[in-house]
Amino acid sequence: MEVKPFKAFRFDADVVGDVGSCIAPPYDVINSSLQRQLYKKSKYNIVRIIRAKTNASDNADDNQYTRAADYLKSWIERGVLKQDLTESIYAYIQDFEVGDSAYQRLSFIALAKIEELGPAIRDHEEILTEPAIDRLNLTRATKAQFGLPFCLYEDEQQLTEEIIEGHIKEESLIDFYDMSNHFHREEHSDQEPSKASYHLATATKPRNEIRHRLFAITDKGKIDAIIRMILNKTCIIADGHHRYATALNYSKETDNPAAKFQMMAFTNARHGGLVILATHRLVGGLDNFALDKLINELKTDFEISQYSFDSLQNRNSAKLKMLEQLKAAHGCHDIAFGVYGGNKTLYTAKLENEQAIERIAPEMSRASQSVDVSVLHKLILGKYLGIGEEQVAGGHYIEYVKDADNSIDESIAKVDAGHKQLAFFVNPVRIQQLKQVTEAGEKMPQKSTYFFPKIYTGLTINKL
Repeated sequence: MEVKPFKAFRFDADVVGDVGSCIAPPYDVINSSLQRQLYKKSKYNIVRIIRAKTNASDNADDNQYTRAADYLKSWIERGVLKQDLTESIYAYIQDFEVGDSAYQRLSFIALAKIEELGPAIRDHEEILTEPAIDRLNLTRATKAQFGLPFCLYEDEQQLTEEIIEGHIKEESLIDFYDMSNHFHREEHSDQEPSKASYHLATATKPRNEIRHRLFAITDKGKIDAIIRMILNKTCIIADGHHRYATALNYSKETDNPAAKFQMMAFTNARHGGLVILATHRLVGGLDNFALDKLINELKTDFEISQYSFDSLQNRNSAKLKMLEQLKAAHGCHDIAFGVYGGNKTLYTAKLENEQAIERIAPEMSRASQSVDVSVLHKLILGKYLGIGEEQVAGGHYIEYVKDADNSIDESIAKVDAGHKQLAFFVNPVRIQQLKQVTEAGEKMPQKSTYFFPKIYTGLTINKL
């Protein structure tokens, strides 16, 4: 992977005051409620660009994309955003807690040469059509890069970590705490060679705040060392597939040489600060759906356990039993899901007949066949519910739920209220699975992984 330093545009504290109030989570986790909160947080919050409000009167000449471009132009002209004077690679440090464990994830931000997916850069998830169009429209309007695709590489020597750790005692460019990205987790004891950590939501409460710090690496020797270290390495897109796809598509439609590079964040896959969480599925819009029929069909290939409840207290007990079964399956590398379709009964479905996935998806490698979400999509959503890849890509049947604070309770409530018909609760993907699937040249279904915490937007901006 070819990378290089750049002069980022950043929020100027002398103008905006608290720079942290201008930063936001990535666009794809900003719902309408969080959007409103971020709008109120600061009149300069980056949400006005990356997830701008829409109006009923929007048209081709006045819409969220044109307004985003206007904000960017105005903020640069008024000095809200100022470009750094020195080319830098930026060190990004995130400190957070999950359960009783403290983590520190070290990343670096640089411009990366955009390449077709292949030996140099691999993706691991399918993308959705609408977000890809949305991000391309934003890039066309603003001619700038805001969100950071998040990539993993492997370096046993941990050269970059040593460089970043050397900057921690220096004065940071940005240092703030954020509470909009906090979650409840329970740690799985998983000793993968990558040293990554894996979690599933329970009632264990982590520290609410995540600390974000940004430093500039300007020393030419250190920059050159990072460039040499990653030059011949393969990178895996961990998060931000739509952002990278947007950069690739935009680079093909413009003559601007600056668009041949994408601002990206990189983390060593062997670094101990990697935490991967699950993304659950809510399903709706199915015709003639019957829960009893589905459960009976699942019994052909799955071992089914059920946990009924008749009160809130019993529901919490049933939920914990389901989660314990999922955790046990995860620890044994078994494929299992939690299922809820109403009727005050939670289920676990553990795959017993491995030939079932082999029969329905013989084209998939063994690596893909061993990934929980791949089995869910192929064997359950596709075979039993009739939601094929085209329907999934359309985004009309499935809602993706981050393994977050109260996510399971909220999913159950949506089913009980009739807003959704089914909830599937999944275990997180292992980093080793991610590597094996990409090495096989394959992809996981959309929203298979959730690297926690998210890489935030607005720390650095690259104007094309």
